[in-house]
Amino acid sequence: MQKNKNMQKVRKCVIPAAWMWTRFLPATKALPKEMFPIIDKPVMQLLVEEAISAWCTEIIIVTWRSKRAIEDHFDSNFELEERLDKSGKFDYLKIVKDLNQMANIVYVRQPYPKGDWDAILRTKNLIWDEPFLVLFWDDIIDNEVSAARQLVEAYEEKKTPVICSFEVPEERMWNYWILETNDSSDIFKVEKFLEKPKAEATKSRNWNIWKYVLTPDIFEYLEKSTPLSGDWETRLIDAFELMRKEKDVHWVKIKWTRFDTGSKIGFLKAVVNFAIKRDDLKDEFKAFLKTLDI
Repeated sequence: MQKNKNMQKVRKCVIPAAWMWTRFLPATKALPKEMFPIIDKPVMQLLVEEAISAWCTEIIIVTWRSKRAIEDHFDSNFELEERLDKSGKFDYLKIVKDLNQMANIVYVRQPYPKGDWDAILRTKNLIWDEPFLVLFWDDIIDNEVSAARQLVEAYEEKKTPVICSFEVPEERMWNYWILETNDSSDIFKVEKFLEKPKAEATKSRNWNIWKYVLTPDIFEYLEKSTPLSGDWETRLIDAFELMRKEKDVHWVKIKWTRFDTGSKIGFLKAVVNFAIKRDDLKDEFKAFLKTLDI
């Protein structure tokens, strides 16, 4: 694949958002899980803001037919804007108007929720020959320097695909893909991907979470990869396994507090965490928490 001289710059971000969320039914019957608010900002908006913090100017959101609310959120709403203007609620008016000016946001439809590999492949003609950031739907990071920016900075140093990683507790390793390395630097070269290993099978405790910087040749590997897991579904990690045999793939332990908003308990933790940091909420909310019999 031909690469242009600006390839080192990450300016595009892909956010796959075409999954069905049975875990949060009945709420997700009508409302996309990505639009659940962390107080007053939907998870999707937090992801878009994270991408912007990493210098991305074009956001590609992969959706499907039940996710129209995502598009509406970042679109203009003349009736609402007019009502806020006439009532003198100019602070809210600015918030609403800023939503459709955050970045250039485009949408790609995924006809069926077929997995992460298919969602990434559907953006091929929009990515062309550029590296790009990928932020999946459920990982919200609370840190002064965003996870996305840390990933992009790692990419700019290594010029290879970069995987976001964190240390998983030993008793939960059975549920994760683990990354192995023989490297001792801050940004590690991936030596092997292990599918849900037992703790005694590896010294590594590092799991990749769903944030990446990918190079455009990922599409070639996605198109020719075969499933590593036993369920016969091709995944992005299958392409990584092919890729690392032919070129370097790195992972970086970033600084963060992570919330898995794809789980109910993770979502609740995120709401509480951000609430107690808000000047307009923290005092009353902390006082309320103290009254609970917990």
